[in-house]
Amino acid sequence: MSEDPVLLSSDRNGVRTLTLNRPRRKNAINRQLWIALAEALTAARNDRGVRAVVLTGAGGAFCSGADISTPDGDHPEYKLRLLTDVALALHELPVPTIAKVTGVAVGAGWNLALGCDFVVATPESSFCQIFAKRGLSLDLGGSWLLPKIVGLQQAKRLALLAETIDAEEARALNLVTWVVAAAEIDTYVTDLADRLAAGPQIALAHSKALLNEGADQTLRDALANEARAQVVNFATADAAEAYAAFAERRKPSFTGRWAVSRSEQTDA
Repeated sequence: MSEDPVLLSSDRNGVRTLTLNRPRRKNAINRQLWIALAEALTAARNDRGVRAVVLTGAGGAFCSGADISTPDGDHPEYKLRLLTDVALALHELPVPTIAKVTGVAVGAGWNLALGCDFVVATPESSFCQIFAKRGLSLDLGGSWLLPKIVGLQQAKRLALLAETIDAEEARALNLVTWVVAAAEIDTYVTDLADRLAAGPQIALAHSKALLNEGADQTLRDALANEARAQVVNFATADAAEAYAAFAERRKPSFTGRWAVSRSEQTDA
C-alpha cells in the first residue's frame, strides 16, 4: 500500500492550493515535504495559468514546524539549503499568496505562513516561534520577517521567550491579516483568492516585488524601481482594459497580455 503524498496540489480558476498533508504529525515538515514544497512553488512560478496560491494544512493544523522526530543522515548544511530554497521560492513567487491557518503554526511552520502575502486564521489558531525551546535560533526567514512586521522589540519577545499567542493577539501585532470563524474560512479564502486571481497579474507582480524590496532601499531607489515597473505595466493590455472598463462602467478582464506590437518595437 503506497503512502499518501506529503503535499497535495489542486487548481481552480487560476488559484493553486498547496496542502501540507502530514496530519498525523500536524503537518510537520520532513525532508520529503521540504523538497515537494520547493518543487511545487517553482512549478507555480513557471505556470502562467497560476494567478494566486493558497498554502494550507490538512487535518485541522497548519504546520507544527520542522519534523525533528525522524532524524536522517544528512548534514545540517543540506537541510538548511532545503529551507532556504523554500523560503526564497515563496518570497519571490510573483503571484499573490495566502496562508490559510487553522490550528497551530509553530516555528518554521509559522514563518512559512509569514512568508505569504496574507495570513487568514481562525479564532482557534495559535502561533509560536518555538526555536528557543528547542535550543535553536530562528530559521525560514523569521529573523528577517518578524522585525519588519512587528518591530525589533516585539520580534525579540516572540523569538527569545518563545511564547504562544492566539489569533487575536497575532492580528493586533499585524502577524495575521484577518481572523475568520472556522466555519467561514474556506469561503473567505476562496473569495479572496478569486479576487486576487482576477487582478492584473503583471501589475500585481511588480507591486509585490516593489513592496518586498522597498523596505531595504532608499526613496530614490524605490522611485526608480517604480518607474521601471510602471513602464512595463503601460505596455500590457491590462492598463488599456482598466481605463476602458472604467469608462464603460464594467469590471475589467485582465489577461497580462503584452500590448506593444512587433512593428512598434522595430520602429523604436
